[in-house]
Amino acid sequence: MIRSLLIANRGEIAVRIIRTCRDMGIRSVAVYSTVDNNSMHVQMADEAVCIGGPQSAESYLNSKNIITAACLKRCDAIHPGVGFLAENAHFAESVEKAGLIFVGPKPETIALLGDKIQAKRLAKEAQIPVTDGNEMPIEGVQEALRVAQAIGYPVILKAAAGGGGRGMRIVEHPRQMAELFPVAVREATAFFANGSILMERYLTKAKHIEVQLVADGSGSVLCFGERDCSVQQRHQKLIEESPAAKVDRTLIEHMVQCSRDLFSRIGYRGAGTVEYLVSNGSYYFMEVNSRLQVEHPVSEAVSSSDLVRLQLLVASGIPLSTNQSEILLTGHALECRINAISTGKITRFIPPLGPYVRVDTHLYDGIEVGPYYDHLLAKIIVHAPTRNQSIATMKRALQELVVEGLSTNQKEQLAIIDSPQFKNGAFDTGIYRQTIEAQSCKNT
Repeated sequence: MIRSLLIANRGEIAVRIIRTCRDMGIRSVAVYSTVDNNSMHVQMADEAVCIGGPQSAESYLNSKNIITAACLKRCDAIHPGVGFLAENAHFAESVEKAGLIFVGPKPETIALLGDKIQAKRLAKEAQIPVTDGNEMPIEGVQEALRVAQAIGYPVILKAAAGGGGRGMRIVEHPRQMAELFPVAVREATAFFANGSILMERYLTKAKHIEVQLVADGSGSVLCFGERDCSVQQRHQKLIEESPAAKVDRTLIEHMVQCSRDLFSRIGYRGAGTVEYLVSNGSYYFMEVNSRLQVEHPVSEAVSSSDLVRLQLLVASGIPLSTNQSEILLTGHALECRINAISTGKITRFIPPLGPYVRVDTHLYDGIEVGPYYDHLLAKIIVHAPTRNQSIATMKRALQELVVEGLSTNQKEQLAIIDSPQFKNGAFDTGIYRQTIEAQSCKNT
């Protein structure tokens, strides 16, 4: 069993992991950059090590310094958190070569699933429906135009080696390709050191549904429900919920079975999600996220589970002892991401409290929020008996939340939660544009 864990991340996810370490009696070691020395995760961990300067490349992406810190502090394992090195196969391999446990999938699994083209081939072999698209990276604008003509517009360009909306562009007409294809390549290269681009038919009215799984690498694969992640701004998720509203349950059951079969087929180990687009009564494979997701508390709420605990048990070589029939999904959960839209010092922070509310955050009065890292400040999670109660509770929580010293998206989140489209449940990935952007145009 893991006894000492280094957390190779920062912010709310590092705090989240430290809390489970405390519950399990595991010693926690935090790493931090020179601008994060006063961060909450540094204060909460049993020990902390500075690993470099403020730029991510100097610190949280500096795999050599992270592994060295783990060895010096006599850790057994490294948890990558989310983002940064969480889906970096080379980092996972380096961790194992150093004699440490990587809390996540095997390096070869990360490499396989991290390539969207290879992942799509795996899905097709497992007889999971996929959207029309190319089988090889696209070489240049002219080839992109030929492929798009064969698929049919609109199309979406995706970074073959990445995710999170980076390197992603929607092309609605041939005349846009010359401008948008190079932009996608540059962004993919900057974020993933790989400019390979794939293309798929873009579904204009679709829900984004993901299935949460944990597997032990020995054939046992458990599902902790699905999440609707359709509320997005520029392909970045803003609100997630479980169960998904206005999606046929038979369709969900098919997606869950396909996802479990895929993970079993490849001998997956750890937590991960299989992501789909649902449109016109059909579902289509998107990708696999071979890590813990930011929105994992939604699944924890409806399943009464601790997914980080399961990650640590599986990484320790302990098989899953629960049967799928024992995982009972109850109630309805929502998560709103509170993002900074400016930098500054937090002069006043009051998190919402009361029945059905959980807040995952690294904020406190006086902490400085700078320009170097992800803009996620807090996650508000609510879990109530019904969807209507969950929405009402989230509205109350957003109204109670106080964050002073910088600007956030709190009002936007409240507007979406309170919109007729969201309350109806039949919204798709265009809901942000239909509510916030349309409202902005009207006000101007």
